[in-house]
This record gives sequence, structure tokens and C-alpha cells, in this order.
Amino acid sequence: MKLTGNLLIGANEVPATEGTMKALNPATNQLIEPDFALGGVADVDRAANLADEAFDQYSHTSLAQRSAFLERIADNLDAVTPELAARAALETGLPEAQLQGEAAKAATQFRQFAAVVRKGRFLQVAIDPAQPDRQPRPRMDHRLQKIAIGPVAIFGASNFPISYSVAGGDTASALAAGATVIVKAHNAHPGASEIQARAIRQAVQDSGLPEGVFSMVRGGGNAIGEALVDHPLIKAVTFTGSEQGGMALYRRAQLRPEPIPVFTEMTSINPTFILPHALATRGEQIGDGFVERMLVNVGQACLKPAILIAIDGSGFEALRAAMAKRVAAAPARPMLTPGIHASYTRGLDDLQNAGAKLVVEGSAANGDVDGQSALLEVDGQHFLTETALAHEVFGPAALLVKVRDEAEMLAVARSLRGQLSATLHLEQSDFELAQRLLPILERRTGRIVVNAFAHPQEVSFATIHGGPFPASSDSRFTSVGMTSIERFLRPVSYQGFPDALLPEALREINPLGVPRSVDGQ
Repeated sequence: MKLTGNLLIGANEVPATEGTMKALNPATNQLIEPDFALGGVADVDRAANLADEAFDQYSHTSLAQRSAFLERIADNLDAVTPELAARAALETGLPEAQLQGEAAKAATQFRQFAAVVRKGRFLQVAIDPAQPDRQPRPRMDHRLQKIAIGPVAIFGASNFPISYSVAGGDTASALAAGATVIVKAHNAHPGASEIQARAIRQAVQDSGLPEGVFSMVRGGGNAIGEALVDHPLIKAVTFTGSEQGGMALYRRAQLRPEPIPVFTEMTSINPTFILPHALATRGEQIGDGFVERMLVNVGQACLKPAILIAIDGSGFEALRAAMAKRVAAAPARPMLTPGIHASYTRGLDDLQNAGAKLVVEGSAANGDVDGQSALLEVDGQHFLTETALAHEVFGPAALLVKVRDEAEMLAVARSLRGQLSATLHLEQSDFELAQRLLPILERRTGRIVVNAFAHPQEVSFATIHGGPFPASSDSRFTSVGMTSIERFLRPVSYQGFPDALLPEALREINPLGVPRSVDGQ
């Protein structure tokens, strides 16, 4: 596929209106051809109007047609996977084989959402039949289903250039809900973004859908993102990135004349608690596994286990030694962007300035944006008094927190802000302490893992990728998994309707065969 660098607004190829940029290969620190167009407010307006024009038709497509469209996107992604993975590797420094797996995951998500759409359960149909003889007042017929919220703006993430990017779960779940989509591509991987966008746009065309179902824009600063959030035709926003960036968009959306939801996935240190009997029997194994998962994507993963809490006692020295050995052997690898590398370096300095002691570093960096791994340690009392120690450091670093006893472990748990995940390593003899920890963790996270690690995460019906602030801006929703479709739906009740005017899912004979609740049964 020849990359043009154009913005893809509906069926239109739109050249630069606000200058151009090139992708950077972080492994070589060299710019990569071609030039990529940067757009502005007028391009957002054009995309938003097309999305709005397409919404009524697309949101009323049949379940069969919409699921076939999602499967066509998946097929198109499969077809471009070798090219997509190769280009993403150039733009991120991540291994090509890993990115092929990420592309496969993206295609799988579209197929999973196609199955969700086909079954129709996401409509959450509820019917309360008329009761004309009810006293003292008759009841009219009421029928409820969920419908798409409207055109959606999606901000691509930097760290997963496919599965959290243009063809990521946000796009898949929004299209599954019946929303039209405008993606703001991340500037860290513009070529990979274009390949994904063309795969989706081709599926739009081959499915006979209106062109405004999907657009991709790109900008050089904050203006294009702000224009997306401000545009009156946009009805919801998703964002994966920093707390600062996410909250700026969230606050902006609440100041609109018509406030809209912004579903953010922001910051998390994903704490791991090793309970005493597990520490004594498996401390070395857990420490090695913890660092292995911490180093994935050069530590640039939202579910990176970043902090490990253990009681000073039997097994602690073996735990620390195993962590130090794995970190010391880790080669320095390119980070995604110079900006992320600079933030990582500042984060390590902040931890040490707050009192964390450097235990060991990995191999020295060779390139300008290579991330050198690091293991730091601090005692529990210091962790409780220095809030900076609980801040995310996005990169290949881990903090070992040595607590005195169970009471201090519980105090550390209570001090934590909202998290995407929390992990417990335990044996049966640890159940009593685990039962005391669980209520604390349930209030602070959306997912609790036992005797494994938070990363990787399944894309399924029961998974949650979200949590209390600042992990996300709305802990009632997930940004990963089949129930992430709920972010883009709202309920509508139809009262006293003739059967012929009802949406198909609500008609008396249930022609779609979707699951329905009737009078609560």
C-alpha cells in the first residue's frame, strides 16, 4: 500500500492544511518518508458534518449488516497485517513479531464485536406490556432499547499502535454500537495509522455505507483535538494517555453548551501485593515474573506492574535478588518517542528525589531514546508520607515497597488512588489477610488478579479495563472487552407505539430473535 500522508475524511483524500510532519524511527532517531498532512479546525468540521449526516442511516443498519461490516474490517486488517506490522515497527521500535500479534488482536476484536451485534443482547431490550385493566390507573405499553449516542471522537494512543489506535477497541466498540467515528490519529505512528484507516474506509465503501461512518484526522498541536471535543455534533470522546491530557479534554467537554461524556483511560501503577506465605514459598518466582511483565513494551503499557508491596520477612531477600537479577540483565531498548523518554527520565529522578533508593539498573543505553531499566526500593513508612512515590513512571522501572507488617501493608493499600488493576499473590494460609485487603482494593480498582499478573489482559465479556479516578474518568465503564460498547449507548423508551412503528427488536413477534426482558422476566 502506498502511503500518501493525506487525511482521510469520509471518502476524501485531504492534503495538508496546517503543514506536514514525518514519522520518527526511535531506534535510529531518523525521520521516515513520506510527509504526513496536518489538519485543522476546518477539517474537523468537515469530518463532523459527514459523521452527523451518516449517523441516522448507519445507526439504523440491521444487526446482520452491521456485523458483516465489522467482519469486513477484520478481513481487511488481516490482509494488511504484514505491511502494517512492518511499518509500525519502524515507527515505534517495537518488535515486528509482537506487532503482528497486535494486529491479529485488533482483527479479533472486530470479529468479537460482530458476534455481539449479531446476538443483539447489547440492545438490552425491556418490555412492560400494557395493562388496560390495572387499577387505579391503566398502564400503557412501554418498550425500551439502547441506541447509539451519536458521532464519536476517538483519540489514538501512543503505546499500542494498532490495538489502541485507529483500529483499536474504541473504534470497534463504537462502530458496533452504531456510532459514526472520527479518529484523531496519534502522531507517533502516522504510517501505521493510515494503513489501518484505509482498511476501515475500504470496508465502509464495500459495505455500501455512507462515507461519514469513518474519518481519520491528524494535527500538529492541541487545536485539532480541542476542535473535536468542542464540536457540537460530537456526542462522546474516548482518550487513552496521560492524566494531564485526559483531564484537559474532560474539563473542556464539561464546559461546552452541551456537555458530553469523555471516557478516559489515564494513569495506573497496578500495585502487586505479595502476602506472607506466598512470599516465603514463591518469592523468587514472583519477583522474576513481576519484572518480566514490567519490561513488556519497554515498560510502556497501561497495565505495567509498577509497584510491588511485600512484608520484610521470609522470602523478601530472595524476592529482591530475583528482581534485581532480571532488571540488571535487561537490555536498554528504544522508547516510543523522545517525549516519552524524557518523561521517563524525569520520573526516575522524581522517585529518587522523593526518597526511593536505586537498587540496580539494566544495560546502559546506546541510542538517544533508549530506556534503561531500573529497580528502586523504599520502606512502607516513607511511601506513606511521600505521595510522589505513588505516581506512574511510564517506562521500564519498578518500585519495591518493603513494609513492616500486615497493618502497614493495609495502610499502603488504603493510600493508593484509583487503579486499572491490582494483584494479590497468595497461598491458602494467606486468605485471612486477603479478605482484609479485598474491600480496600475493590474501592480502588476495576480488576483484581490472583496469582498472575495484570498484563496481558483478555478481551472478553467479564474483563474490565477501567477504575476509579485517576485510572479513568468514569469507573462504571470499561475501555476493553465486549461491555465497552456500553459507553456509546443510551436508552430510549417507546410508549404506546403501534407495532408497525416500533424498532424491529421491540416488535411483538421479536423478528430478530434478540434476548428480551418482559415484565422483568
